Amino acid sequence: MGWWQVSADTLVRSRFVLSPYAEAFASLKLLHAGVGAHPGEQAWLRAHLPGYRARLAADPVTALLVDAGLGRDWIADFLTPTPREGEDVAAAIARVRAAPPEAVRGHLRMSLGRPLPAELERDDLAERAARLVEYVWDEGVRPSWERRRRVLEADVVARTAQVSRGGWASVLDALRPGRTRWLGRSRLQVNAQEYPPREIDGAELLFVPVTPQTGWVSWEEPRRERYAVVYPCAGALAGEGGRPPVSAGLGALLGRARAEVLVLLATPMSTTQVVAVTGQGLGSAGRHLRVLRDAGLVERRRAGRSVLYSRTAAGDVLLASAGQDVASAP
Repeated sequence: MGWWQVSADTLVRSRFVLSPYAEAFASLKLLHAGVGAHPGEQAWLRAHLPGYRARLAADPVTALLVDAGLGRDWIADFLTPTPREGEDVAAAIARVRAAPPEAVRGHLRMSLGRPLPAELERDDLAERAARLVEYVWDEGVRPSWERRRRVLEADVVARTAQVSRGGWASVLDALRPGRTRWLGRSRLQVNAQEYPPREIDGAELLFVPVTPQTGWVSWEEPRRERYAVVYPCAGALAGEGGRPPVSAGLGALLGRARAEVLVLLATPMSTTQVVAVTGQGLGSAGRHLRVLRDAGLVERRRAGRSVLYSRTAAGDVLLASAGQDVASAP
């Protein structure tokens, strides 16, 4: 397994950051895999996969580049620039575009695990990769970015609240189950691969959520002052389909709008975030939360300046008895 040696000071200074580039690249990975993890991803793929495949069919060099860059166990480093707080997608893509040709080919050899095919022994690979990410952003991500951003913000708020309740270990174990794990003795497991450990004491450590169910790690070369763990949103937040799925029985019992709120609250959310994710009005969302809380199905707690609502055990029992999948909170 790959792990990083993380001092207590580094962990205390670590923070969550949103990255539109990471969201675009995660969506590229989803397109290239062609298989959705849940109905929301499957619907998104039905809308965007035909255009993506047609683009690669018309550009076999870029198709080879993506195959090599995504690899089997490792992503080519130049494709995953470590996020910077407040950086927009154009600036991040510019960093991909500026990668030196020889470094790009070296990264691709590492991710591919063998010599490059002759078609990739060329100097325009970074430009081709940048154009493909731009395409995915423009066609598949930018139209829904505001909603995605609100979903990502809700995930960050929930995990920040979890840090205050259970400490960093509880959060790190849940970021990418089976891949990330707090090992104790200042060791953070970041993936399941057998790579040498890294000492990152004093570096900037970032945690970056994305809505597709994927993730990776990255760091800046050559000084390695910034490291990032990209992880998938948890539970009902991850769905790109908009409104959360609600079983017929639960919808009939509570009303669909109120049932949607109860389903979402596998992940702690504020009233504002419930409004953002569901599209309900502020007054309606507030009334639903009040009714659910009075019924003992939802509880609330303060996390910093936010008031977060989450489902209780009674709420989980109600969902299960009504035939509704019960998503786990992060």
